[in-house]
Amino acid sequence: MDVLGALNLGDIAQTFSKMGMFPVFDLAYYIVSILYLKYEPGSVEVSRRSPVASWLCAMLYCFGSYIMADVMLGSSPLDYFQHNSHILLASAVWYLLFYCPLNLFYKCVAFLPVKLVLVALKEVVRTRKIAAGVHHAFHAYHHGFFIMIIVGYVKGSGVALISNFEQLLRGVWRPETNEIMNMSFPTKASLYGAILFTLQETNWIPMAKSTLILLFTLFMITCKVVMTARHSHGSPFSLIESWVCHLLFGSPLGGAVEDHHGGAAAPVSPSSPAKSKEELSEGTRKRKAKKAE
Repeated sequence: MDVLGALNLGDIAQTFSKMGMFPVFDLAYYIVSILYLKYEPGSVEVSRRSPVASWLCAMLYCFGSYIMADVMLGSSPLDYFQHNSHILLASAVWYLLFYCPLNLFYKCVAFLPVKLVLVALKEVVRTRKIAAGVHHAFHAYHHGFFIMIIVGYVKGSGVALISNFEQLLRGVWRPETNEIMNMSFPTKASLYGAILFTLQETNWIPMAKSTLILLFTLFMITCKVVMTARHSHGSPFSLIESWVCHLLFGSPLGGAVEDHHGGAAAPVSPSSPAKSKEELSEGTRKRKAKKAE
């Protein structure tokens, strides 16, 4: 506690939690979000063939979490579109990323050192969205723990949870990319973060919200920057999740999937000798028939 007091962690957390997100942090969020859209196969072709569909996809990437949370809490899905400055800023980023001459804007923001800074700023916004979603749900459903977790989770996950719908706007249907079935690190972290902020909101965690926001933001920034720098799509939770799922749900441990399938395939092997016996008996009957003839 003396160390924390010397560092004035509480004051730093209070100052950090009161920082405005617009326009710097929100701009970084829009750039990284639409940059990931441009990485999607066929997105550039869609932007040339149907700019309206491309723009709608970009808006979903930027504001999909707000749309889903508003629907879940009984508000209009178009409610967030009343913020004209945010829509115009995101639209400007979309235009520059897809239509800037010589791809200059894309080359600048995709340059790794710049991208790492933008990714770090995006995680600041993600944490604020999780905390705001839990807080909003807390006031609407004071004792709805699961509602708080779900709304915070949706706010933090962004467009990932409705990625299949966004793909349909681009004329793509890939149900195997369902985020619920194959959760990425940001989606998992949003879920765990929503649980933490729900526990804090309901006073189960004796910690100021500003301090939790600061600590969780630092964790998210560290993980995402390292993963982006290493071009990794793994998750720091993988080892713990593997053991917990193995103990609670009987899931195979990491790396044991192949062995599991190999073991499952073993009982199928006796079918081949059975088929060979049938073939032999059929061949015997044919030979007997020929002799009879």
